[in-house]
Amino acid sequence: MLSHTQIWAAIDALAARYGLTASALARKAGLDATTFNKSKRQTPDGRLRWPSTESVAKVLDATGASLDEFMTLLTARKGEVRSTVPLIGLAQAGTGGFFDDAGFPTGAGWDEIAFPNVPDENAYALEISGDSMLPLLRDGDIVIVSPGASVRRGDRVVVKTVAGEIFAKELRRQTARTIELQSLNPEHEDLVFDMKDIDWVARIMWSSQ
Repeated sequence: MLSHTQIWAAIDALAARYGLTASALARKAGLDATTFNKSKRQTPDGRLRWPSTESVAKVLDATGASLDEFMTLLTARKGEVRSTVPLIGLAQAGTGGFFDDAGFPTGAGWDEIAFPNVPDENAYALEISGDSMLPLLRDGDIVIVSPGASVRRGDRVVVKTVAGEIFAKELRRQTARTIELQSLNPEHEDLVFDMKDIDWVARIMWSSQ
């Protein structure tokens, strides 16, 4: 039998996988922003509240997640979910030696940050520097990045160039030859690169805004 804790943990994990907070996930699904708040998971007298099947269906539709994906999160054993992820500053990450050729974290020099319910064992955290993603991401915000996740238009991404520059941007368009990156802050210009000048692109799954 599935427990109350399992179901709410799966919703939290799904939100993190798609780069959302629980409140943002609810809004994306067309629900009240407080629907998935931790304070709503019990009544004032201590009785457990469960998410409705309708709200779960709306969440899956809004994120494009499959039922199988949700069930995987729902039935994950506690030991399969990491409680910490590697952490490094965005500016420091561009100095070299912290990633392999595919953008997976490697080498020494990483710190750690406590972050439960991360379904990707290769996920890592970056501390944002600069203001090119204001008002969405601020200097000092933490983002959780999944190097193995698929990337599509509109996703927030971290991009490393062959020259060693690292950017946190929104993916506007990617073809076999070029990639277009959008800065949400209008004071910063958008960027266009030849794909031959890109080392790797990784999807931002969660941010601390």
